[in-house]
Amino acid sequence: MAAPLDELTSWRADWQGLRVVVLGLGVTGFAAADTLAELGARVTVAARTPDAERARILPVIGVDLVELTGDDASDGDAVLALDAELAIVSPGFRPDQPLIRAIQDAGIPIWGDIELAWRVRDKVEPAAEWILITGTNGKTTTTQLTATMLREGGLRAAPCGNIGVPVLDAVRDPAGFDVLVVELSSFQLHWGPTAGPGALVPLATTCLNLAEDHYDWHGSAGAYRDAKAKVYENTRVACVYNRRDEATMRMVEEADVIEGCRAIGFGSDTPGPSDIGVVDDLLVDRAFLAERHTSALELASLADLAQAGLQTPHGLANALAAAALARAAGVEPAAVRDGLRAFRVDAHRTEVVAAAGDIVWVDDSKATNAHAAASALAAYRSVVWIAGGLAKGVDLAPLVAAHVDRLRAAVLIGDDRSALREAFSRHAPHLTVLEVTAGETDGVMPEAVRLAAQVAEAGDTVLLAPAAASMDQFTDYADRGRRFAEAVRRHTEGGPDDEHPTPSSDAR
Repeated sequence: MAAPLDELTSWRADWQGLRVVVLGLGVTGFAAADTLAELGARVTVAARTPDAERARILPVIGVDLVELTGDDASDGDAVLALDAELAIVSPGFRPDQPLIRAIQDAGIPIWGDIELAWRVRDKVEPAAEWILITGTNGKTTTTQLTATMLREGGLRAAPCGNIGVPVLDAVRDPAGFDVLVVELSSFQLHWGPTAGPGALVPLATTCLNLAEDHYDWHGSAGAYRDAKAKVYENTRVACVYNRRDEATMRMVEEADVIEGCRAIGFGSDTPGPSDIGVVDDLLVDRAFLAERHTSALELASLADLAQAGLQTPHGLANALAAAALARAAGVEPAAVRDGLRAFRVDAHRTEVVAAAGDIVWVDDSKATNAHAAASALAAYRSVVWIAGGLAKGVDLAPLVAAHVDRLRAAVLIGDDRSALREAFSRHAPHLTVLEVTAGETDGVMPEAVRLAAQVAEAGDTVLLAPAAASMDQFTDYADRGRRFAEAVRRHTEGGPDDEHPTPSSDAR
């Protein structure tokens, strides 16, 4: 018989025979099921339309599968019939779903994958330190950049979590790591405890920013904010916050941290003591040096940022946050500089895909909410903006109102464009607003590019920054960005789908 749940705080604890139901068979759910099976637990995965390849592997690792029907009552009955002692919930399950409520009403404890990973983090000893990163935007770039800086400083560091590599996989890597740099979504933070045996005690943490997003999942702005704020709880060395985002500062002020933990601010202005910021064209550190009241350490130059593709305002903010986290882990200033020089921004993040006829085409398909789109828009002087998709319950009218002065025109995509159309009608009645009417996915981006080309002028940037999720018309944001880039290249190189060919010599 397994030990009580409160005693399960080590890989070497007695997990044998623990009855666990894992909800969901995505990347996270499979990692949780695989981990628990390795620990000797009796595991059943409950999932709707489970991934066929992962479902095929489950019997091999000794895990059962229950396929859910989508009917709330029957799904609840099926899960409760398993007589589980513990439920592991994947981030996609909303807390107000009837199945979750049925599990809670039955008195079955619910953990997220992050809590499970923290409890078994000592599989490879010594256990790695954890650095936690959340925020409405910039999480993935900051996570990757922080890990790069740590590696340049000689530490074995792994970016993981919501970035695509489950933390449980990183914890079980036989090579082991010195530091795990963990990107956390608000969904993962929601399920994490802030006290007790499953509470994380990280080395350093940050919430990069806070803006409207995922209100449909959390139910309110307050619930979303509270989930993000959890990232700072129990931090040991440094709570890193955005000096230009008061909400993050308030989170740090309210957090219950380990004695001796410091608040470290970052911003693009001149830093004060205990801050990281910019002086002239240099990133400087006035936080991690003894003489911080009278001097600063040079970390890198703005030229280093540009080389990495981080020259936009939000790219600079991400770099400053990463520098603060890396310095909190003890790496030298030179490692920050070398990390920036070694780093390249991922695709679909303010990525220039073509420049032709003095018009620049930029793919920021990763801008899936208003805050990210605002950062992208602010980086350019005159924009033909391609926007729209699933707004996730967020009102985009303030975004339109704030940036109308820099818009040449707008091209609307998405199955439902009514709210965005109304926002432009109200806040930019004289702006040229074109709508993509293609019904099939294959036709959306070619039409969007053709329409944008009709109104773009020399000196303009055609910017795909949808301020919305992609799943109404595309597989994901990457699919949306790839299709945009392909359509742009066909247009700028005079391909068959281009109504207004540009000489190929101008395409580069």
